[in-house]
Amino acid sequence: MGGQRMLGIAAALLVLAGGAAAAQEFAPAVVYDMGGKFDKSFNEAAYVGAERFKKDTGIAYRDVEVNAEGQREQALRAVARRGATVVVAMGFAQAVPLDKVSREFPNTRFCLIDEKLDRPNVRSMTFKEEEGSFLVGMLAAMASKTGKVGFVGGMDIPLIRNFLTGYEQGVRHVNGRAEVLVNMTGTTPAAWNDPARGAELAKSQFDRGADVVYAAAGATGLGVLQAAADAGKLGIGVDSNQNHLHPGKVLTSMLKRVDVAVYDCFRSAREGTWTAGHRVLGLKEDAVSYALDQHNRPLVSADMETRVEEARAAIVAGTLPVKPYAP
Repeated sequence: MGGQRMLGIAAALLVLAGGAAAAQEFAPAVVYDMGGKFDKSFNEAAYVGAERFKKDTGIAYRDVEVNAEGQREQALRAVARRGATVVVAMGFAQAVPLDKVSREFPNTRFCLIDEKLDRPNVRSMTFKEEEGSFLVGMLAAMASKTGKVGFVGGMDIPLIRNFLTGYEQGVRHVNGRAEVLVNMTGTTPAAWNDPARGAELAKSQFDRGADVVYAAAGATGLGVLQAAADAGKLGIGVDSNQNHLHPGKVLTSMLKRVDVAVYDCFRSAREGTWTAGHRVLGLKEDAVSYALDQHNRPLVSADMETRVEEARAAIVAGTLPVKPYAP
């Protein structure tokens, strides 16, 4: 991800450890997963939440990007050793190294995003991606003129299959005869950061008749959205609001409020209300949703919005069940 990012975690932390961030008693930190802090998706949502906390409180935070799988444990241990009082670990792949590091630093609080870890000093937060994906699936089906829509996932894991299964249910809730074309980018973490491959997969789906494609692939999804814009088709973003990347060509974005989870992790730790345990966040908690703004407003009619909002209310009420992925 560029030469500057390859300076090494240890060197970066030595810089971050200086000044006000190290001097303050409360010291929050974020360890991003592969794909980069500015992936405009999953990791960047965490950055937004951390920045909001800093703006609201004036308290600086440390953050570290990892460039290889083996760096996760090193990064978590390094920020804990340098005095972080609460650490957000981004991504399911942090669970194994965090299990080890959280035992080494029992007085440090950790928040794990996207995986469950039962430790007395760990708060785990997972999301009902299937619920938010159901809503964008409905929009895809209503916007499609061909009856064929696409899905490009990142790493082929149950988490991404959860996005897919919700999307498929939403599509077929609107059009029972619709076809969903599916491609996964890969089976290694490199699948999160390959925009060229994402574009290639999206183009193949357009060639097979899809006219709307949902990207649940981290930075790889940027290539999917670019390909959709170039082809005069519609893309659907994920995690963060990506509507602005290609105004008028991004139908919507499935919002996964990682920013809120990170902010609340920091806030509660500072206020003394932080608790360990597993939290599952969905539509009811306003933790997943779809984006509607000036960039995609012309693409979403009043009727489309009404139908989606009715579905949202039914899901929250429990009268419209959305099944998660079942291996």
